[in-house]
Amino acid sequence: CSQHSVRIRMDQLMLLVAAVHLLYCPFTKVEESFNLQAMHDVLYHRFNLSQYDHHEFPGVVPRTFLGPLIISLLASPFVAIINMLGLSKFYAQYVVRTVLGLCVLGAFQVLRKTVHSVFGRQLTNWFVAVTVTQYHFMYYLSRPLPNIMALPLVLLALHSWIKQDHAKFIYFSGAAIIIFRAELALFLGILLLIELASQQLHPLKLLKLSVPAGLIFLSLTVVIDSIFWNRPLWPEGEVLFFNTVLNRSHEWGTSPFLWYFYSAIPRGMGCSVFLVPLGVYYESRVRKLVIPALAFVFLFSFLPHKELRFIIYVFPLLNLTAASACHRIFENRGKSSFHKFLAIGVCCHLVLNAVFSVFLLCIAGTNYPGGVAIVRLNRLAKSEPFVYVHIDVLTAQTGVSRFTQDNPSWRYSKAENLTSGSEDMMLFTHLLVEAKSKYSQNLKPYLKTHEILDSVEGFSHVALNYNSFPPIRIKTKPLIFILKRKDAETDERLKSLYITKEDTHIDEDLEIITDNIESEADIEREEFEVLDLESEDQEVDDIVIVQTEIPLVPELKDLEDEHEHLPLIDLNIEPTEDIEEEVHLSKLMRMSKEDLIKELDRAETKSKLYSKSGNVKRNIKRIIREYKSMEEKEIKQEEEEEEELELERVKHDILTSDDNYSEISA
Repeated sequence: CSQHSVRIRMDQLMLLVAAVHLLYCPFTKVEESFNLQAMHDVLYHRFNLSQYDHHEFPGVVPRTFLGPLIISLLASPFVAIINMLGLSKFYAQYVVRTVLGLCVLGAFQVLRKTVHSVFGRQLTNWFVAVTVTQYHFMYYLSRPLPNIMALPLVLLALHSWIKQDHAKFIYFSGAAIIIFRAELALFLGILLLIELASQQLHPLKLLKLSVPAGLIFLSLTVVIDSIFWNRPLWPEGEVLFFNTVLNRSHEWGTSPFLWYFYSAIPRGMGCSVFLVPLGVYYESRVRKLVIPALAFVFLFSFLPHKELRFIIYVFPLLNLTAASACHRIFENRGKSSFHKFLAIGVCCHLVLNAVFSVFLLCIAGTNYPGGVAIVRLNRLAKSEPFVYVHIDVLTAQTGVSRFTQDNPSWRYSKAENLTSGSEDMMLFTHLLVEAKSKYSQNLKPYLKTHEILDSVEGFSHVALNYNSFPPIRIKTKPLIFILKRKDAETDERLKSLYITKEDTHIDEDLEIITDNIESEADIEREEFEVLDLESEDQEVDDIVIVQTEIPLVPELKDLEDEHEHLPLIDLNIEPTEDIEEEVHLSKLMRMSKEDLIKELDRAETKSKLYSKSGNVKRNIKRIIREYKSMEEKEIKQEEEEEEELELERVKHDILTSDDNYSEISA
């Protein structure tokens, strides 16, 4: 009973960790685009194939629709409930990713049970613990990549291989290779050769099983995908031709031959990578598992274009090897003090893995500015009468999907090769534009015609600050700006170009939405005045800037209008890339020194003034320093002028005394 309870808790832990990764990083990138868009189209466009995304953006090579079809079929009941409740389509993206993650976890649990039957309960617990504390496997298992679509089949094939169930092994392997990833022929083919070499599988039996399996899966993918792509097609065959015969994968970047060994595997396994050699040494049974995995990585290294996800299939076998080392060391903990020290070490390595995973997850959360930008635009412009938004390349590649295009009456465009500031770009009411700051060259053509609604930051670099805890800081920088045409609601040409979909309830809902916007705006103005007191004496560069979720434009205009009649003091203050901080700065620069000192006292003593007390106090101190510097310059200038006057007086006195002396002598 206790063993069953431990197993259930380990399963629940894996579910929890996978859910945390999904919820913290719900958006996807361009590599996941095809499968995600295909799931959306199957769920929402169904048999209307002309509306499918792949006709407009086919990608470099075609991909199979079988994976998205299966995931969409499993997710369809939950998506139907979402549609009935009138919830955002973005919830459906959570659903399809959850279904995919559950498929991977389900296959992993089958493999875990096989490991339990062969290696025992304790080693299996270590196997799960090592896997769940690592970042990349848990992060990727819910992401709609072609490799992850194949991962459940690979895990089931490994389960069948360990159990010596050759029929299932061949069928699972055939489906994974022919439908999803042809390079798996290297990995699973090595396992098959081992079975033939050890005479565990007869060649005639192999032919009897593999030929029907190959014909079935090849026919299935050709028939289904030819319908969706509207031409005779074997998708994975074209991918294989592209990567091997044409050898064009290097166009997407190349890495050194041993990159998988010195970079990908250490990052994927964390501290557990040091235990793999010990596992091979301690447990002879895992050598049969780890050697094919490393051989596959070696052979796959000949392909110049490398990514960690390409070898995601080998991590369960490497983790099993590391787990065998953990199990052996922990079992021997009572033999000596040294063995006890090693046992503590293998336990601590799980903690280090978990900390490393949290760190990488925090970085990953800043890598999807496009998804954040489209969600913010959906909120900021939801009361607009008509919206025609252009999504630039960076935005489209870092989080935007058809699931995030939530408003059925809006028009979205991902048209490429449009010139910044051109007449074509002026046809859009809203723009999502890549820019490093509001002074970037990309935004200059829109300074007179557009207003900045918001900006979104993304990952920049990792910095060390030993005066804070934790000393590692994730630095962000502005990447995407949300723009709106100033005359979007009055330009008749835009209205004539904007084609709304027939929706009889839009007018009825508009009044309700407007009321909600006004109430939310009141709340946001109150939040804008909330000051979180912090005693921050460190430099601005050491601060991780977190973007506020509050649309700032109305409040910023009010602040500017309020001080429009006051002269702007020209101080030597560098412009900031934070819109909210810049407006505070503009307001404070119009104050006198006495008012600034009062404002500083208020910021030090009161708890509810601004949303970023640290920024306010730093701005005030910066301006006061400039005032002091100006005063010192003025005082110095006055002293110099007095010295010059004194010198002139002395000269005059000397000349006068000389004249008098001459007169007396005469």
